[in-house]
Amino acid sequence: MEAPVQQPPLPGGGKRKGKAQYVQAKRARRCDAGGPRQLEPGLQGILITCNMNERKCVEEAYSLLNEYGDDMYGPEKFTDKDQQLSESEGDDDDMEAALKKEVDDIKASTAMRLRRFQSVESGANNVVFIRTLGIEPEKLVHHILQDMYKTKKKKTRVILRMLPISGTCKAFLEDMKKYAETFLEPWFKAPNKGTFQIVYKSRNNSHMNREEVIKELAGIVSSLNSENKVDLTNPQYTVVVEIIKAVCCLSVVKDYMLFRKYNLQEVVKSAKEPSQVNPKQGNGKEAKLESGDKLNQNDLTEGKNNQQEVPENNEELGQTKPVSETEVVNEGEDKPELANQVTEESKSNESVLS
Repeated sequence: MEAPVQQPPLPGGGKRKGKAQYVQAKRARRCDAGGPRQLEPGLQGILITCNMNERKCVEEAYSLLNEYGDDMYGPEKFTDKDQQLSESEGDDDDMEAALKKEVDDIKASTAMRLRRFQSVESGANNVVFIRTLGIEPEKLVHHILQDMYKTKKKKTRVILRMLPISGTCKAFLEDMKKYAETFLEPWFKAPNKGTFQIVYKSRNNSHMNREEVIKELAGIVSSLNSENKVDLTNPQYTVVVEIIKAVCCLSVVKDYMLFRKYNLQEVVKSAKEPSQVNPKQGNGKEAKLESGDKLNQNDLTEGKNNQQEVPENNEELGQTKPVSETEVVNEGEDKPELANQVTEESKSNESVLS
């Protein structure tokens, strides 16, 4: 029996590396140079849902955000603060100066990659997260939707909803409570006040309880100012809670109902055009908090909502619920249920076609 053929040793006695080792090293270098490559606590940005084609969604997002970003903040500029060497260094320090210049060049190269808008991995299918630097995402997205609502010009094909994310934290109840106490102050802490609703959606997460999250956040808003009231039909503010895996994304937006729940496909439609939007969207759960004149946190019930996309078409606009009534409404459902009739809602696969 013949002996197996042995591979000739590599020069220098080294061992051949597998392909996976090279790919892994390349990814590590890219992450170090270009900042975070996935959604994580401490980021600001824009959460975008799409129809299956995430690559095309990213292209449309860059085009749209750069167009309106340049309009609001001016063209994007890069500054290199570290490239200037001190002119006071003598000839004896040439080697030190050359080394410093090389380090500065590396820093400058890293800074060039930290663009105003940068796509990162969201952790969910059909969801894109665009990290932002140096801008206020809620103002930029509101400006985009306001312009599209007025002009009725359709500028995207695969982008569905575009939600600004003003802050992210770990998706654990204690972390969210601690973060929200400070995060919600600019809108709801006395003397500031306003009507509000809470919209909740969870993707690829099974350890968070929807009712607990809504109850805690509603309690925080109420504690900041007792005059804050909940209004589902025409709220002044909408608290958006988007949970993806172990990251919670928070934002407070205006004109949520007027701009068709920040849906770019629906906001360009005329008022007479019938809505073709399926109320289910994304791969997760969504809930709203509805209340009357007084917030009662201990009377949370789960219900079904008679969905109205545009507030001016809602016949019940301006009406208030009884003082003791507080409901959690699941979009796309019909009739409310009492608290003792609530059953565990199964996860739904939601999709919206443009």
